[in-house]
Amino acid sequence: MNIPALLFAAILAFATVLPASGPAQAAPVWQAIWTTPLQSVPDLANPPGLYAKPEVAGRTVRQILYPDLDGREARLHLSNRYGSQPLVVERATLARSDGAGGLTAGKIAAVTFGGRAGLTLPPGAEADSDPIALPVVRDRALAVSLTLGPRQTMQAWHRIANRVNFISIPGDHAATASAADFRGRTTHYAWITQLSVPSTGTGSLVAIGDSITDGLRSTFGARHSWPEDLARRAAAEGLPPLAVLNAGISGNRLLSDSPCYGERLIGRFDHDAAMLPGVRAVILLIGINDIDFAATPPRRDLDCDAPHTQVAANDLIDGYKRVIEDAHRRGLRIFGGTLTPAALPPAREALRESVNQWIRHGGGFDGVVDFDAALRDPRHPARLLPAYNSGDGIHPSDAGYAAMAKAVPLTRLRDILSHP
Repeated sequence: MNIPALLFAAILAFATVLPASGPAQAAPVWQAIWTTPLQSVPDLANPPGLYAKPEVAGRTVRQILYPDLDGREARLHLSNRYGSQPLVVERATLARSDGAGGLTAGKIAAVTFGGRAGLTLPPGAEADSDPIALPVVRDRALAVSLTLGPRQTMQAWHRIANRVNFISIPGDHAATASAADFRGRTTHYAWITQLSVPSTGTGSLVAIGDSITDGLRSTFGARHSWPEDLARRAAAEGLPPLAVLNAGISGNRLLSDSPCYGERLIGRFDHDAAMLPGVRAVILLIGINDIDFAATPPRRDLDCDAPHTQVAANDLIDGYKRVIEDAHRRGLRIFGGTLTPAALPPAREALRESVNQWIRHGGGFDGVVDFDAALRDPRHPARLLPAYNSGDGIHPSDAGYAAMAKAVPLTRLRDILSHP
């Protein structure tokens, strides 16, 4: 008998002793219910305090997430997208959180990656965890605890988490329920970019933009960004549960990268919005920083507003068209948000108004959310209504963010999510 025949006979004999298997179970279709985009940490020997990296080597970092939907199990997505060194996670857990660094009574679920407790991600790489056997409950805080390698540094973060996350004393504290060993504090997210559950059948919505989507200057820790307010509004009005994924980055621009404020939106849109699992629609609000940073004075050492690029209305419109094309290529509907009042000087205000006219009437978007109309002072349309002003003339107050959430056409959105 020749070699191929011998191999065939061996395979046949082996197959006859295998137990009969039951019907194959289909792999779950996942839906993102929480997300945060990352941005590079400026690589400076002596950074200003706002950009100093917290010490994480050989420690456990505990981050608090609030899921938008229920799920019978969960999956985490970890990213080393902007790292220049490997990301080493020695152990990870998922558990219910008391929101203050401790874990509530109940199961502490081990998180594995391909069946292993640890994970090493090369620079630029990303990975999903295995399914995690921990039921997720909408609006109930979860703690993701990552024990990091002995030489790990934080090379990318979501800098404005608008909440406190926790760093332990040295050692593996991923399964420690008490907050006592988590004495360090940080206002960043890092490494974790998605939480997903098996699909509910109703797609998710992504809100992508700059600090006004990120929720800057809303009450710290109170979850009053307009995307969070929109998710609560949908639940209060009896709509099917809605995951509103916040992909805002404070300082972000449509057309220019920044050493502090992340990759330009036209570059990050696919990764941070269009390719998230279960997404069906997007609300885009971006451009005010492109208009404003052109006029900010250059700074020595760390110039976060660089490059100080002058833009015209057509530059921004062409950028919007690129994002719209990307969304439509992925089968997504995309709403354009009008740029909100920012007390700009006349020339920049005229540019904002010109851009808003195209967003409203240019016909490029599948729908419009008129955030400008929702927030402006009728007597001074270039300014925020005083009750909606957080105090800097640019960012809304909690009441202003709530008004933005009310401006979203929920009926239209429900139809899109229910009938893609």
